[in-house]
Amino acid sequence: MVGSANLNIMIKAARRAGRALVKDFREVENLQVSMKGAGDFVSRADINAERIIKEDLMGARPTYGWLAEEGGGEEGQDPTRRWIVDPLDGTTNFLHGLPHWAISIALEHKGQVVAGVVFDPAKDEMFFAEKGTGAWMNDSRLRVSGRTKMIESIFATGLPFGGRADLPDTLKDLGRILPGCAGVRRWGAAALDLAYVAAGRYDGFWERRLNAWDIAAGLIIVREAGGFAESITPSGDILSDGTIVCANEPLFAPFAKLVRG
Repeated sequence: MVGSANLNIMIKAARRAGRALVKDFREVENLQVSMKGAGDFVSRADINAERIIKEDLMGARPTYGWLAEEGGGEEGQDPTRRWIVDPLDGTTNFLHGLPHWAISIALEHKGQVVAGVVFDPAKDEMFFAEKGTGAWMNDSRLRVSGRTKMIESIFATGLPFGGRADLPDTLKDLGRILPGCAGVRRWGAAALDLAYVAAGRYDGFWERRLNAWDIAAGLIIVREAGGFAESITPSGDILSDGTIVCANEPLFAPFAKLVRG
């Protein structure tokens, strides 16, 4: 699949940052790790990956705005376009030597995500999509799962850690969802959770208290693969609310109903 110039820039940046992260991942024990908050780590690798991505994206499109996990936000000369970047989603997995983490890069135009890339360097899986052109993983077209029964479906979520206040809500969610499905997975990287819904590996995903950079790229990949996604607050905006529930068309209504309680 041949993408636009912007998509090709995004893929190239993700691959370059991915090479650096894989090199650091092999020496994970030696990383200089600083605390960024309870249970939430930032590493030298994380900051270096963001620097590489920013060099590539802003070098190619210097007028665009910028929003990223480590570096924060910057207004661009072009107020309609903005890069939204998580240089390392799944930092805790990375620091524990678990090969499940990703680079997430999205392009927003006039408040809508129009292109997204989620790259898993450890498995060499590049998930990407552009508005109106479908979703892909490497050379394969992606489609959400075809399952229609909740009891046959598995769902992904994130679980609160380090004393976060949303633990009671999440435990209530699990109490409603687990009895009616084939399982719930918590693999620790929201960008990959969304990519896996797009690929049909998970049948759906929900989570609260996310940031725009966690979900922007995965959101367009899910939608271009035929998935439905909404904020957990039914009339809310996913990126500004930081909540999401998504699934294929037949499962979306019953799944969202359980999530929303």
